Amino acid sequence: MARVWDIPVYDSTRVRDVRVAAEAAGAHLRLGPHRTAVAALVATELATNLVKHASGGRIVIGLLDRPGAITRTPGLQLTAIDYGPGIRDIGAAVQDGYTTSEASLGAGLGTCRRISSAFDLYSTPRGTIAVARVDQEPAPRRERGRPAPRAGGINVPLGRAEHSGDAWSCARTDTRLTLMLADGLGHGARAAHASGAAVEDLHRSAHLPPEEILRHMHPALRPTRGAAVAVAQVDTEAGELAFAGVGNIRARLYTGDSWESLISHPGIVGAQFPATVPVRRLPWRPGSLLVLHSDGLPSRWAPPEDPGLLTRDPAVIAATILRDASSSARPVRDDTSVAVLASDSVDRPNDPV
Repeated sequence: MARVWDIPVYDSTRVRDVRVAAEAAGAHLRLGPHRTAVAALVATELATNLVKHASGGRIVIGLLDRPGAITRTPGLQLTAIDYGPGIRDIGAAVQDGYTTSEASLGAGLGTCRRISSAFDLYSTPRGTIAVARVDQEPAPRRERGRPAPRAGGINVPLGRAEHSGDAWSCARTDTRLTLMLADGLGHGARAAHASGAAVEDLHRSAHLPPEEILRHMHPALRPTRGAAVAVAQVDTEAGELAFAGVGNIRARLYTGDSWESLISHPGIVGAQFPATVPVRRLPWRPGSLLVLHSDGLPSRWAPPEDPGLLTRDPAVIAATILRDASSSARPVRDDTSVAVLASDSVDRPNDPV
């Protein structure tokens, strides 16, 4: 089930809450003392930055299998979200050991980037998004080779509940990368059980095309409440994206300089499966980007316009979309997840993995 810690951080008293949550998440995944301590340090620094350098914000800690990996390695994702004023000198801020806060442990964003399995951030005057992942073991540095799609996302429960009824995951088979997002019916643990069953079945059926993955998933979800599910699969050799969805998962594809909506078919995987599942097949080119999201995100959210954001880690893109589509004046009305699939056509020499 999708266990999530969503912690508001508006004063220094909440920094300890973030550290305790990171330690609890590490214990939940059995990361071991050292990697859990790494997660706690990163969480503390991110939370301290929210208090000292922003007008408050939130830390979201989620459990995930390692995005895009062939093997499912347990890990934590720590996402810091704020609404400004942004980081003036990002180059200095990400230098190892740089900090301007007396309350900081002295690690700073640079050290957080070095000790995390993956780290990225995006900052404008509208606010900063920072995402760190801490895997069970330090991730090996990625070898440069043929560009491959990357996946990432964020999952936030309604009302800071313990479990989210949404879940996303991805699986790699041969030349294909498959991204799935599921929204279990309702809220809470039973909804999370349904979306968790969809995740488990994805890793048994990722070798199939999207419509067959959904059909394979249907009997696996029958003992649950059922879920809305969308599956997007990129074939890197063919340069093609195949998309199929059942239920109210929404999708938008960015290609070139425009966005296109992809429509899921009515139904419920595990309860009311349609007789036919339409499949959209579209070109997947360098610079292409796909966004899947559950109905917790407003349907009229505005796609990001900054080309610089579209080159960042997919989890950073997802968190930015989530932040900018809602606010304290327009809180989310449901469990909300956003998952992003991006081409890897841009060389990012500062990436840690």
